[in-house]
Amino acid sequence: MSSKRYNAIYEDERNARIAFPLGGIGAGMIALEGRGALSHVSLRHAPHLAHEPLMFSAITLRSESGNTSRVLEGQVPEWKIFAPGNGSGFGFPGKTYGLPRYRTSSFEARFPFGIVRLQDESLPVETTIRGWSPFTPLDADNSSLPAAALEYTFRNTSDQPVEIIYSFHAANFMQSEPDKGNVLSIDNGFVLNQPILDNKPWTQGAFCAVTDHPQTAVNYAWFRGGWFDSLTTVWNAVEAGECEGAPPIAEGQPSPGASLYVPLTLAAHASQTVRLRLSWYVPESNLTVGVPAPANGAEATEKSYFKPWYAGRFRDIEDVARYFADAYDTLRADSSRFSDSFYDTTLPEEVVEAAAANLTILKSPTVLRQIDGRLWGWEGSGDREGSCHGSCTHVWNYAQALPHLFPELERSLRWTEFNDSQDEQGHQHFRSSLPIGPTDHDFHAAADGQLGGIMKTYREWRISGDTPWLATLWPKIKDSLDYCIREWDPDHRGVLLEPHHNTYDIEFWGANGMCSSFYLGALKAAGLMAQALGEPNELYDELLRDGRRYSEDILFNGEYFEQHIVWEGLRTPSPTSGQLAWNIDYSPEAIRLLQAEGPKYQYGKGCLSDGMIGAWLAEMCGLGEIVARDKVISHLLSVHKYNLKRDLSHHANPQRPGYAVGHEGGLLLCTWPRGEKLSLPFVYSDEVWTGIEYQVASHLMSTGNVEEGLEIVRTCRDRYDGRTRNPFNEYECGNWYARAMASYGLIQGLSGIRYDAVERTLFVSPRRAGDFRSFLCTASGYGTAGIKDGKPYFTVVAGDVPIDRIQVE
Repeated sequence: MSSKRYNAIYEDERNARIAFPLGGIGAGMIALEGRGALSHVSLRHAPHLAHEPLMFSAITLRSESGNTSRVLEGQVPEWKIFAPGNGSGFGFPGKTYGLPRYRTSSFEARFPFGIVRLQDESLPVETTIRGWSPFTPLDADNSSLPAAALEYTFRNTSDQPVEIIYSFHAANFMQSEPDKGNVLSIDNGFVLNQPILDNKPWTQGAFCAVTDHPQTAVNYAWFRGGWFDSLTTVWNAVEAGECEGAPPIAEGQPSPGASLYVPLTLAAHASQTVRLRLSWYVPESNLTVGVPAPANGAEATEKSYFKPWYAGRFRDIEDVARYFADAYDTLRADSSRFSDSFYDTTLPEEVVEAAAANLTILKSPTVLRQIDGRLWGWEGSGDREGSCHGSCTHVWNYAQALPHLFPELERSLRWTEFNDSQDEQGHQHFRSSLPIGPTDHDFHAAADGQLGGIMKTYREWRISGDTPWLATLWPKIKDSLDYCIREWDPDHRGVLLEPHHNTYDIEFWGANGMCSSFYLGALKAAGLMAQALGEPNELYDELLRDGRRYSEDILFNGEYFEQHIVWEGLRTPSPTSGQLAWNIDYSPEAIRLLQAEGPKYQYGKGCLSDGMIGAWLAEMCGLGEIVARDKVISHLLSVHKYNLKRDLSHHANPQRPGYAVGHEGGLLLCTWPRGEKLSLPFVYSDEVWTGIEYQVASHLMSTGNVEEGLEIVRTCRDRYDGRTRNPFNEYECGNWYARAMASYGLIQGLSGIRYDAVERTLFVSPRRAGDFRSFLCTASGYGTAGIKDGKPYFTVVAGDVPIDRIQVE
């Protein structure tokens, strides 16, 4: 039994790894660490996760007997003291680690707010740091601002008034080359500025720091010198209790950095708050990926590169800073209203923690938003670049947060998939280009991604109620599904027999529960959409019936759904022909293995955690049953029985063990409880992925197996406890991995509540007896829904949600 308290305060050793993203959707990130430091500064449209520039706040307590100064952070985590790659071997030059800090610290998350509390028995001033950035469901633009705030609240714990000076200091980390940047003035703050260098527009950038205090003094010009001169003189000024600005002549000149100072007098046991507003503006990039090369050898132009959404909304850094200042109170109130509503729930704390923690992915460098407002995502974030480009359809299949909280952004993904990434034959490139535009089509489609997109289009239609939008996409949807039938089910069996690419980066040969369940879900979605639009749907209905029968009678082995490997007698050439697989080398020994077991990287008789994922996505999309419910439940309970390991100490994983290792627990992607494990099963089979853990857990919950689902959630979140891993960064092939947003599906899976805007109906299917309440967001408003005094209800907190009928299932 876990000793961890979920959705609670992180302190002591569990407050070592926390880095809580602040920033707008697709606008860059600054992370607030659990002890108050600022790190992971990634403002130039790419991850820079080891970027911890010289940037800190401090407090000085003035006293006749001598001033006392502290950096407004807790103690430096032990793991940082010798961490390869961060300068530890050279003694941390340019870091603040040697400056005095508060003795103890704790962290609490109430997304989008992160709260750091600092205490020190030698200082009669307790400090609370409340970091946040705008996040309001259904308001994508304000939630995409390149801005964040840090609210420093100082409380005098003594019986006497005290005088303190709050200060904020930042080296010019925006400069692209040494001594090429400058510091500019702005009311109550400064701007770290980098003008364009060498006619390269992407070198420009600006970072602004301002306070709301009228007595703020600013030093625009740190001491220029070598060695440690700048930081030494900055700290000398802090300890001396200085509170003076620099001469105006220094403004705009090359400078190592800048500081601001705010004097405060605190009455006995009184508190005051200084609000530090941060914003940034990097209007250009040199980022392009997946775009066909310019014709005839032409050079790329500025228009060939990604340009962020906010560059089309704001003129410059002053425009951003002004908007953030003017709208601050409204944005904060809106974000707080969402946070209060989200956490006003009786759902188990582990579910709330998991769902909220992965909303930070939307604030991470994993997500970009281009100038026309469309969303684009990596799969995850590497240390210095995105990991696996193109809003990868089979990874983003799992993400359930965006379609409910920001449905217009999710619909932009569907628009890209069916237009820019799909050709006239219906072939869909599962990785969209950046800037978003036409892709090439020289690689085979991904079955789970393309079929999942059809199901998700149905979901977006039911969430939005926008039938004209659906009608506009319908011809492309039909082309897509016709391609899938033609390519993978040419004999109309209702299952995928021909080899098909999928999220495991390989091709499955022969029918299997995983991808064929996507097929069944897509067929059902297409049939319902066609019916609503007055289009023919007979073929889809017929294939759905046949495929369901095939899955239940042939693929179900009495416990779970498996794969029947077929590689001969197909329309696709032998796997050794080299015409299909880009990443499978068939050496002579591999050919011998092929003849004995079939193609490499299958799962055969295995119990695959994803083995009925299409049925899960159908549940999330409001499609209902696609395969016999009792058999789906049997599969899920088998996954829980065989694949959930409470201790991995004796589990052999020759692949990527860092996701779950040693005495940690986790849900394995696949096991072979009946034997016949293949010599070389699919390449990630022995790993643990959080997105799949949440997919299985929420599916279990939706079928009434709540305790089994909760156990999987707890096992997952126990690994992200703040001691070994950052609780706000669930990683897979990269940090802040998009698949982990499957955790938002836990809310629907456990509450059993869904709103259908087409029918204007609230569906309620309680998974547990008794009253409960849960957060619910629709395309027109959000609030609290549940059962009260035995009756279903929905209280709208923001917006308007028209309900003609409540249906209890």
